[in-house]
Amino acid sequence: MQLSVRGVRLGVAQAGIKQADRDDLVLIELAPGSTSVGLFTQNAFRAAPVQLAQQHLTDTAGKARYWLINTGNANAGTGLAGYETAEKTCAAVAEIQDCHGIEVLPFSTGVIGELLSAEPVINALPHACADLSENRWQRASEAILTTDTHAKLASRVISVSGKEVTLTGMAKGAGMIRPDMATMLAFVATDAEISSAGLDRLFRQAVSASFNRITVDGDTSTNDAAMFAATGCSGIAIEAEGGEAIAAFTEALESLCLELAQAIIRDGEGATKFVEVQVEGGVDADECDAVAYTIAHSPLVKTALFASDPNWGRLLAAIGRAGLKNLCVDDVSLYLNDVLIAVNGARAPDYTEAQGQRAMAPPELTIRVDLKRGASSSRVWTTDFSYEYVRINAEYRT
Repeated sequence: MQLSVRGVRLGVAQAGIKQADRDDLVLIELAPGSTSVGLFTQNAFRAAPVQLAQQHLTDTAGKARYWLINTGNANAGTGLAGYETAEKTCAAVAEIQDCHGIEVLPFSTGVIGELLSAEPVINALPHACADLSENRWQRASEAILTTDTHAKLASRVISVSGKEVTLTGMAKGAGMIRPDMATMLAFVATDAEISSAGLDRLFRQAVSASFNRITVDGDTSTNDAAMFAATGCSGIAIEAEGGEAIAAFTEALESLCLELAQAIIRDGEGATKFVEVQVEGGVDADECDAVAYTIAHSPLVKTALFASDPNWGRLLAAIGRAGLKNLCVDDVSLYLNDVLIAVNGARAPDYTEAQGQRAMAPPELTIRVDLKRGASSSRVWTTDFSYEYVRINAEYRT
């Protein structure tokens, strides 16, 4: 479902960055007075647009007017020349739209290590500006894709004081997905009015429970960013409305981000399985995460998932090497969906291979671990590894 957001216009153009006749440039315009917050990759090789977007966000105190997104080239690992390209494209938007260059935030996705030429982007910008419309979310969500097979777009509407408040977001990502904020590109907007501090707090909370809970291959990109803007054009100031409105807005934002995050996993490169890893009974959340991610990142586990092979020994091995201090393996229970496959450090007495195969066969399944060490728990969403994943990444540049 796509719903326009008052105060947000999007324009799409074809710059021919990687291939001709393909939408690959998106310009998002935010109404004057809008507030933006963002979270960016922690990868040390942060791409030039990431560095510049974060700097411009700081320089404007979150009052950016435009988000400029290109696909086909990540402009990462390109040194000073890449930074200058990002600056030139921001300046070109500013010249056309009569704003300051620091009010433009650049974002890029695609091949790493190849210099992005500013010229194709600058030449296509007039077309993107002329295309600006509130109703371009669908086309824009398709234009930012790389190895994705389909667009990822979601909307929510809540009623506050008899008025509607809308949230809409889009994301891209299928590979190079590993939480460390934000392992993809995501752009979310609302027509509510929210303070910068409130916006930042709510978005961090939503991202922590969604985009930072997904992993395809354990690789954190150089270009990851997640952005959230509030235009205030609905006339509803969420914080002034009180606790009930804040709670409704928080729930809408978190469910929207979770839908987008899970859509990335469902579209994981070559994925045939959508897998939820649940770990409970931990001393704290950190050790639950350690077990969950060790399972989710294990190539042996992921290839077994692809084969629908209930090779539960690989799961036990992953739990055992997650680094938990003084782990008593005799306390650990392991489930595939509702099937108890291991207990007291060994095969469950009533478990059969046929049960395991039936549990592994569906395209969606849950791996559940009970550590029986405490009251903490966590969830992570991941995929299998297929032949297609290898092919996609082997041929990515060729």
